Amino acid sequence: MLSCHPVPSAAVTGLSAGLSALADLSLPRGLLVTASVLAGQLSIGWSNDYLDADRDREVHRADKPVAAGDVSPRSAGLAALIAVVAAVALSAGLGWRGGAAALLVVLCGWLYNLGLKATALSWLPYAIAFGALPAVATLSASPPRMAPAWAMAAGATIGVAAHLANVLPDLGDDAATGVRGLPHRIGARPTALAGAALLLAASGLVLFGAGTGGAWPWIGFAVVTAIALFAAATALGTPASKRFFLAIIVIAALDLAFFALAGTAL
Repeated sequence: MLSCHPVPSAAVTGLSAGLSALADLSLPRGLLVTASVLAGQLSIGWSNDYLDADRDREVHRADKPVAAGDVSPRSAGLAALIAVVAAVALSAGLGWRGGAAALLVVLCGWLYNLGLKATALSWLPYAIAFGALPAVATLSASPPRMAPAWAMAAGATIGVAAHLANVLPDLGDDAATGVRGLPHRIGARPTALAGAALLLAASGLVLFGAGTGGAWPWIGFAVVTAIALFAAATALGTPASKRFFLAIIVIAALDLAFFALAGTAL
């Protein structure tokens, strides 16, 4: 099960469930959106372990089941194919607009795994995929509607921050196997600082982008600022720590919670 990258998969799936609720989707519709996103994320996780198996073995990645020998490459590859077929089938039930948005998220993940991760454009699939997540929910509504620009911009910003934080602990291993995405090119310190700045920018877009009033947006921004600064300090001191990535998950969840408390729908 670890081969599917459970923490990122669960985080993106949970984010989609929250966006579905904020978009006022019915429970069955929200569950279908969540299931389609989950299937896509599982396919991305399993394909990552399958495609990176040789590189992961070179650097003795014990946290990767395929590289560690706990799961065969064939099993991971087969699971990825089954999951992507399930994602296509589930997305078809969302209508062509919502389904296309959901499959765009999956396509971005696969393109990253297939080679974009090793280029200066490594951030781009994350930006597009996370930027599309609010639209998956709103385009699956009846009638379908495009997500607000601020919501998609916030999603894209969080996505790039997630990319930076996710890669940061593995910069050395990646460089040793020929992977040179954007974080590898700018270095650990700029990666950590840029990730924190992007988190604050995304939180500002979520909490103030909809023009909500009252105290909740200000309270939320103060809370996420404290978490982002702590996460950045941790990343600067210990780049190999996973706390920065976990902080992004917490901040994304808090952004949604404070947005909901402000009484505004997506």
